[in-house]
Amino acid sequence: MDLIFTLSNLKNFLITMFVFLVIDLLWLQVISKNFYAKHLGYIMTDQVKVAAAFLFYFIFVVGIIYFVINPALAKESWQYALFVGMFFGLITYSTYDLTSLAVIKDWPLVITVVDLIWGTFLSGTTALVSYMLIRLTGN
Repeated sequence: MDLIFTLSNLKNFLITMFVFLVIDLLWLQVISKNFYAKHLGYIMTDQVKVAAAFLFYFIFVVGIIYFVINPALAKESWQYALFVGMFFGLITYSTYDLTSLAVIKDWPLVITVVDLIWGTFLSGTTALVSYMLIRLTGN
């Protein structure tokens, strides 16, 4: 579970990043776009800050690989990937959403509830699909 750079680690990172981006961008750009605009439009920017978004995706994917996928591969357990991935998503999305609910005036409760469900689903699905693809490609 070390963080040493290897081609295998790079492959696992690229697979996981691809899976995460496909699922999350489908959610953000197609499924929930109007939902977030309706509830958070009053604080949303017109232009996404790409560097900040990239940094989030990078850190999140490194975290899910380190804390979820690598242990699942070591245990050879898709169940570990799915359920610990879901728990990882719940924890990480709770950090943002519950803090926002606690300190941002007029933060919508519905956003917190939907985001916690989404983060749990997204992380579990990303971990499971990435685990399966990594195993299929020889790790």
